[in-house]
Amino acid sequence: MGGVLRVSRPNAQFQQWEALLRNRNKRQRAGEFLVQGVRPISLAVERGWPVRALIHDAERPLSRWAAGMLERAGAERVAMAPELLGRLSGKEQEVPELVAVVALPADDLSRITVGSSFVGVVFDRPAGPGNIGTMVRSVDAFGGGGLIVTGHAADPYDPKAVRASTGSLLAVPVVRVRSHREVLEWVHRERAGGQRLTVVGTDEDGAADIAEVGLTGPTLLVIGNETAGLSAGWREGCDTIARIPIGGAASSLNAASAATVALYEAARQRARRS
Repeated sequence: MGGVLRVSRPNAQFQQWEALLRNRNKRQRAGEFLVQGVRPISLAVERGWPVRALIHDAERPLSRWAAGMLERAGAERVAMAPELLGRLSGKEQEVPELVAVVALPADDLSRITVGSSFVGVVFDRPAGPGNIGTMVRSVDAFGGGGLIVTGHAADPYDPKAVRASTGSLLAVPVVRVRSHREVLEWVHRERAGGQRLTVVGTDEDGAADIAEVGLTGPTLLVIGNETAGLSAGWREGCDTIARIPIGGAASSLNAASAATVALYEAARQRARRS
């Protein structure tokens, strides 16, 4: 390992990293985002994400885990004053042991592999980054093969999304796409290549209950915007639209909750089939 960069004041490099917390455009221009926490950083290193820097508390002895991450990542090592490191965590009263600066992946649908057991999710025009992170977590939990975020949407690499995913953002491909058209073109290419990929939308006015829709083959579930639901383009592009029956005083499910129910139903059907 090379030398250690020491940062004891808010210099230009620190300000650039701090901007990654709150400025989407700067994340995009730098091609970087911040990751913290034992599981997320471990996953980033284990899954081969390009870790550009690992920042640690200059005044705290390294734990065995942190020392191992610094050794394995092969990234620039930065020893930072604790008050500055607290600012990078977004919680100045809580200084993390490590913060990783990780390269953004390409927004390329080829990162998502479609096979006979594939189930993936589209989240159309999500407004809340926390909902994206929660949805990624559910995709990961139920064996999903990827999340596609379409349209004018919140950023999957916003700190709120990264935290809500509890590391799953580093384990599941997440791809941002401008519109439903690009995704449907990808679906057509997959079908032309022999994959019988079915596109299933979710909506309270769907034609059938989700439990009545076959989800055992390759499936792409589509979840609409938290307030507006599915766009007209997605309504036309889906092969079928399913509803999730609910009761009580609730008028609808949270978007991430709807995705979780649909993913669970796909897993349930597949388990019964096997």
